[in-house]
Formats: sequence, structure tokens, C-alpha cells
Amino acid sequence: MASQAHSQRYVLILLAAVFIAVWFGNLDYRKLVRPDEGRYAEIAREIAMSSDWITPRLNGIKYFEKPPLQYWATAAAYRAFGEHEWTARLWPAVTGFAGIMLVFFAGRSLFGFTAGFYASLILASSAGYVATAHFNSLDMGLTFFVTATLLAYMLAQRPEATPAMNRRWTLAAWAAAALAMLSKGLIGVVIPAAVLAIYIVLQRDFARLRGLHWGMGLTVFLLIAAPWFVLVQLANPEFAKFFFVHEHFERYLTTVHRRAEPWWFFFPILALGILPWLTLVPQALAHAWRVQGQPSAFQPGRFLAIGLAFIFVFFSASSSKLPGYLLPMLPLLALLIGGVLAGTRPRELIWHLLPILLFASLVAVLSPCVVTLARRPELVPLYEASVPWIAAGAVCAFIGAGITLHYCRRDNVTAALSAMAIGSLLAIQFVTTGHNALAPNYSGHHLAELIKPHLEASVPVYSVRTYDQTLPFYIKRTVTLVAFRDEMAYGLEREPWLWLPDLPSFERAWRSERNALAIMEPDTHAELEKNGLPMQVIGRDMRRIVVRKPDA
Repeated sequence: MASQAHSQRYVLILLAAVFIAVWFGNLDYRKLVRPDEGRYAEIAREIAMSSDWITPRLNGIKYFEKPPLQYWATAAAYRAFGEHEWTARLWPAVTGFAGIMLVFFAGRSLFGFTAGFYASLILASSAGYVATAHFNSLDMGLTFFVTATLLAYMLAQRPEATPAMNRRWTLAAWAAAALAMLSKGLIGVVIPAAVLAIYIVLQRDFARLRGLHWGMGLTVFLLIAAPWFVLVQLANPEFAKFFFVHEHFERYLTTVHRRAEPWWFFFPILALGILPWLTLVPQALAHAWRVQGQPSAFQPGRFLAIGLAFIFVFFSASSSKLPGYLLPMLPLLALLIGGVLAGTRPRELIWHLLPILLFASLVAVLSPCVVTLARRPELVPLYEASVPWIAAGAVCAFIGAGITLHYCRRDNVTAALSAMAIGSLLAIQFVTTGHNALAPNYSGHHLAELIKPHLEASVPVYSVRTYDQTLPFYIKRTVTLVAFRDEMAYGLEREPWLWLPDLPSFERAWRSERNALAIMEPDTHAELEKNGLPMQVIGRDMRRIVVRKPDA
């Protein structure tokens, strides 16, 4: 018996090593793409360079759209390891992997070892979760801390939790909520607070409000979350109105950010995000609502189901929709599916494998059709270069499902699910890595390589009627915006000397410079040529032209 347990431990260690290697192995392969990856990489670079940890700046301009926790973490990674693509993506990758460990630990404590282990496999191989963890955005950090808040509260409610354990886990939930707020704002508090409130009302379990340790909890929350908000407000009196009113209420209630989508937008997003485990979702949701134990006891399944429903309905009702908004649903779904699979017989899984085998086969066969997504003829070679990666991903998924089928027939659920998870993780990583083939159209790296030979400290760089979010990161300096504001409009209203508002202003500045560089689109270049502006083309990428001021 001891020998079997020893063997199982080695298998788990080997499985974890495989997942870690595949998870972190491609962080530095892809170039950063616009807009999110470039934006958040650059804000952190400017913090690391300036040592101003209070006022975030994008391209040297005040940027108050989001709180700073991820900026701080990435800036610290830059200082420790240098400015690279992998350090820019390190925080999402680390918090994503930590989320898998969190789901395993909490699932084991709440539903048993097997359910927790299966839940971690499911989360580590869900398409939306894996892809987001390898993309530099704020969604993964928020998801980790929201999940930590909800699961810490659930751990505090376990029947076997002593008063001391209840207090520690409840305070951990308060701390995680504070970090969630520092990750992406009020939504980090709204989600767990609303889930708990709805649960209490539906279960008529109002006594749980008294167990939140309000005094100590609020103290912990404010000690973590409040200092930055106070300091940034003192340094920038305009912060509070913009951050809380414009970036929260107006974003949710209006289409000011031009992200309006139809009411059904999140249905396909969720279906794709939970692949390859989609067919298990209805069974997991039905199982979640069953009363477990005494009716008066805390019902973790119902709590998770309420969390899923609230997140989906809340963001579906919003006037601003982005795919990443649903990411906090995936850890909760993984826990519910893991609980169902813990009681599933091996041969029952076979019916869930057939759609996966069919889907993987179709993707492999139809992968060349991705070329039809190219909107311009010059993009066709880029999409063609991504086809082998997509096909390789489909093959991994197919092989993983095939091995899973083999182990199902041998009545080995753990081996079957492990094979499925590894195949799915490899498939997603291949497809994600293959996106680098499109980098010439979505990244400023190529443009930066054209600029660097002409770049000196005293040479100004103008970005005329355009702004590539990734370019400042790659040239390691900011650019002067010309006739372009977009998301930097608010900061430019406060510091208007940081940009040039129109082409005549740019022409005057250009003529007065001894040496200068500028990036623009072909139409703008043609217009300035017609105006007789002296420019020498030194390079171009698929969307823009780089010019320098000719020698007199």
C-alpha cells in the first residue's frame, strides 16, 4: 500500500513538471501585440524607469483607467530580470498557474482530493483560461484574486473549521478582495460581495453576515487597498472622478468605450472558453444545486452556481463587453465539473469524448481556411504561416482524446482525464504560439527594428495620427502624439503640452527640428508630401511608414 502511494506521488510530481514546462515554455516566443499587451508592458516599463509608483503613465501621459497592482508586479520583474516579452507576461502566467493550485487546494478541502485534482486538471486545460494566462492583460490577475476571495470564504464556512480557522480564512478573503480591487477596480469587490449577498438572501441564512469579522476584515481591506488610492488622489486631484465615475459607472452603463455587443455575446465566449469540457457543464450545474448534508449547512455547490450566474448576467447586462470579463467563471466551473467527474464511471466519459474527437478532426482539416480571415492580400502569407500551428494543436487534442478513450476502456478515470488535460493544454499552447506568425501586423517590433539605427537620445519621435501600443516598449522611450488622443484624451487634457493637436502644429515642429523621426500611415504621408514637408522614408511595415528629417 505504501509502495502504491509512493508511486502515485511520483506520477503526480511528473505530471506537475510536465504542466509547468508546457505552461511557462512559450512566454518569450511571441512578440507583444496591440493594444493590451503593449499598453500594460509600457506602463510598467515607465514605472520601473521613473520610480514613480503612484501615478501610472502610458507614453508619458497620466493613465488612470486601471489600478496599479499588475503594473507594480511587472515593473518589479523588469528590474529583477530585464525588459523582455516573458517578463511582461510573467504576472498573468504566474497568477494563472497559482489559480490552478488554488482550485486544487480548495477543491480538495471542500469536495475531496479527487474532485480537487480533477478540477485543477480541467482549469489547467480550459481554452479561455490557458490563452488568457499567456496574454498580457489584467483579467488573469483579477480572476485569481476574485477566486481567492470566494474560495477563502468557502473554506471559512466548512463544518470542520474551528473559530480560529474561520477567522483566518475570512480575513484572507478580505485581503484577497483588497488585492482584487488593486488589480482592476471596484469589480474586484462587487463580484464576491454580490455573490455572498445573493446566497444569503436565497438561503435565508442572514446569520452569516455576523461571521464576516467586519472590524478586523475592513481594517485588513483598507490597510491593503486604501494607501494607493489616497496617495494617487493627493498627487492627482482629478483622479477620483475619472476612475470611479468614468471608468466604472459610465463604462458599465453607456457605450462610451465603444464595446457594445449583443445580449447573446457571452454564450459562445463561454462555450469556447471551457473547451474541451463543455459537454459536462449542464450536468455540473444541475449537480451544484442539490442540497448536500443538512439544509441549514453552508452549500458550496450552490454558492459556486450563484457566482457563475451573477458573473454571466452582470456582464451580459453591461453596455461594455469584452471576452475576458467572463474569465472569473472558469475556476468556479472547473470546481463544479471536478465534483461531477469524481463520481463518474469511466465509460460514461466516452460519450463526452466523441464531440471532442469530431471537433479536433474538423479543426485539423479546416485549419487552412483561417487564411480567409486575412482582410488584405498582404496578410495572406501571415495567416498561411499560422496554419501549421493550428493543425498541430488540433492533432494534440485528437491524440489526447484518443488516449483518454483508451484509459476509459481500462476503467482508469485519473489517467484518462490527465491525458485529456495534457492534450488540450498542448493544443492551446500550439495555437497561441502560432499567433506570432501574425506579429508583423499586430506588433510594433518590426517597426522598432527599423527605427533603432536612427534613434539617439536627442532625436524626437512623432507618432502622427496613429499610435502603436507596443512601439514605446520596443524602442524603450515614449513618442510625441500628433492629432491622436484615443484613451489618452483625459491625460492630455490635463497636460496638453505633451502632444501636438493637429498637422499644422506638427509641420511647424518638424521644420524646426535638426533631426527627427516620425511614424504615420500611408494616407497621412501622402498628405504631408503634398504639403511639401521634407521627409525621407527609412522603412515601412504592413501598416505604417517611418520617415526622418533629411539632412539640410
